[in-house]
Amino acid sequence: MSASVSTHAPARTAAPTAAELLAFALRTAADPDVVDSLPLDPEGRTWIRLDGPGGSEAWLIGWPPGTGTGWHDHAESRGAFATARGRLTEHSLTVRLPSEGWRNLELAPDVDRTRSLGAGTGRAFGEHHVHEVLNPSDSEHAISVHAYYPPLPLIRRYSRSGAVLRLEQVERPADWQ
Repeated sequence: MSASVSTHAPARTAAPTAAELLAFALRTAADPDVVDSLPLDPEGRTWIRLDGPGGSEAWLIGWPPGTGTGWHDHAESRGAFATARGRLTEHSLTVRLPSEGWRNLELAPDVDRTRSLGAGTGRAFGEHHVHEVLNPSDSEHAISVHAYYPPLPLIRRYSRSGAVLRLEQVERPADWQ
C-alpha cells in the first residue's frame, strides 16, 4: 500500500500582513521588466494596476519631478510602498486621526515625521496612516510600487496649513480606477 503525499502548499486564507505587502513591493520594485513597463509622462503621474499578494490592491506609479500626492490616508487599509527608481520623500503623522465626525483638526507639535526613500527601500504602514509622498527631484522621474489590503475602500484627502489639518475630499475607487 502506498501513501499519497501532496507537495502543494495549502491555499492561503489569511490576509497579507503589512510586512508581506512590503516584501511584495520591494520584490516588484527590483524587477526591471515590471518597472520598465510603466509609461512615463513628463507632466503628471502615471500608474498601472498590478496583481498584489493575497487579494491586495497594488500599483506601479511614475512620479515626474516635483510631483506628489498631497496629504491623504487609505482608510482601513494597511499598506506598503517601495521606491524602484529615483527618490521619494514621505511626510507622515504619528497620530491616529478620528475616522469621522470632523472637518478641521489642530495637530500637536511633535506629530510630523519625514523619511527619504531611495531606490530599493520601502516602508509598511498600518490602517489610518496619514501621509503625503513627493518626488523632490527637479530633474528625475521616480517610480514606486504600492500595495494595500484590503483593497482601498476610499481615500480621504486633506489640506494642511501649519498645525491645522482639514478634510477636503473623500474619493472612492471609481474616482481613480
